[in-house]
Amino acid sequence: MANSRSGDSMTDRIVRVLDTFTTERTMQTATEIAERTGLPASTAHRIVGDLVTAGLLERDEDHRIRLGMHLWELALRGSSALRLRQAALPHMEHVQSLIREHTQLAVLEQEEALFLERLSHPDAGANITRIAGRLPVHASSSGLVLLAHADPSIRARVLDGPLRAVARETVTDATTLRAMLASIRRRGYVIAPGSIEAVSTGVAVPVRDRGEVVAALSVVLPRDAATEPAVTALMDAAKGIEADLRAMR
Repeated sequence: MANSRSGDSMTDRIVRVLDTFTTERTMQTATEIAERTGLPASTAHRIVGDLVTAGLLERDEDHRIRLGMHLWELALRGSSALRLRQAALPHMEHVQSLIREHTQLAVLEQEEALFLERLSHPDAGANITRIAGRLPVHASSSGLVLLAHADPSIRARVLDGPLRAVARETVTDATTLRAMLASIRRRGYVIAPGSIEAVSTGVAVPVRDRGEVVAALSVVLPRDAATEPAVTALMDAAKGIEADLRAMR
């Protein structure tokens, strides 16, 4: 596709437009999109118009823009995330019936934990995770499991980069984090109290497909809750998901 004067391809510009939408920012005007992408207003408006015509974006009666249903439809066709979610959901529901807090499924995406599914009890404690939301891979329990089993080059980039504190107890020292990741690989799970919110503890285990860790299954508990039942429930669920993934080949 043709490049702009800045060297960006049309694909780059479309991705920049789509990336302005977040789990908190679901509606925008075309002018706001232009400001957030840094694209010329005329370019942004033209791209938005083309994406609306294609159904990838939608415009409401107030001329605000949101992601379109056709984009959602395309994203699900043949998606590995959809296959993973389908295999995991029954087992997540079983964990949730036992733990009755928050049960989550996450994958590694661009060195962050991307959450594909979350089940929450109405009376559950605090949890900032959202479906299609992201958390720093070094901070959340799911992210720690994913980072522990990631390609060594990914671990090196994360450990060499800035380790932002999400909460007071987030591990931000690379040496400490490296030892924690090695422990996760040995133990097969992580318990991370206070790394995202002081009042909560995250517990997570890896989910494998053909031997490769493809996801993390986690629960978020109140800080003072017992973690042993959650570890057992998550490990049993991970085995069930792995069996179902094998059957879905």
